[in-house]
Amino acid sequence: MSGLNASLGYFLAVVTSGVSAKAVLRRWSALSFLLEFASSLVLVACWLEVQTILEVGEWAGGLGPDVSITILFVVLLTHGVTCGDASGNPTLVLRRFLMLEAGPLPTLLALPVQFLGAHLALLVAAYYWGLELTDMHMIKNLMSTSCSTSLLVSVLQGFFTEFVCSLVFHLIHLGLRRRSALIRVPLVAVLLTFLFHIARGYTSAYLNPALAYGLTFQCPGFSFREYATVYWLGPLTGMTLAVFLYTGHIPRVFARNLLYSQKTCFRVRKGNNSGEQEEKKKKGNNNKKQL
Repeated sequence: MSGLNASLGYFLAVVTSGVSAKAVLRRWSALSFLLEFASSLVLVACWLEVQTILEVGEWAGGLGPDVSITILFVVLLTHGVTCGDASGNPTLVLRRFLMLEAGPLPTLLALPVQFLGAHLALLVAAYYWGLELTDMHMIKNLMSTSCSTSLLVSVLQGFFTEFVCSLVFHLIHLGLRRRSALIRVPLVAVLLTFLFHIARGYTSAYLNPALAYGLTFQCPGFSFREYATVYWLGPLTGMTLAVFLYTGHIPRVFARNLLYSQKTCFRVRKGNNSGEQEEKKKKGNNNKKQL
């Protein structure tokens, strides 16, 4: 339990720091893009510790897979509650841009700081592991220089896995975006946990280019271009197709709806209009006669 207690303390410290940073940054609207930096930092830093529990927690800390999945769900749920509009996910930022919900400048500013936050999260986690507070973290510190890649299949299979999972995620996320946060946030956390669980033997379905950069791009086994094909191009392609299927077009690219009709479902019959006009004329004539 000492390993779990240390991990919970780490999660609490990271989330508290991220929430405090966001509270300060919200005072300056010109620096609102830095909220994505804080959100990405918190998400990647926490997920790196979840990855530690998954890799060595079972035989170094007595933490089974059920504990790991539960902690992952709690991390995703907490992140969803605290992040607000700043998701720390480049695909969600680009989706807002494609759907005309964000301008070019905020998008261009948000994307690089998300990856900067992911890189800083690597340094934070490495410092924490270097403290070697428990046996689990001591082993992780020794393994940090030779981590295991999350991409366990070929590049083509990995691209298809991330593409399909991203397509499913964004279609459901678009359908839930008008729902109350009390419904949307837990459902999104459950969905992400489920996709990670079923895709763990393939790519782990990170569905987040910045998150994947922090978790597996540093590991040997594949080149940077191969990782980018799977973890950047795959989610972006799935997201773009999801927007097209959901709206019938890509609003940023073209306005014409190619899938769904714009006609209204209800039509007013002409006969009804003419009948109403005749009744109005009769009433007018009756009023004149009375006068």
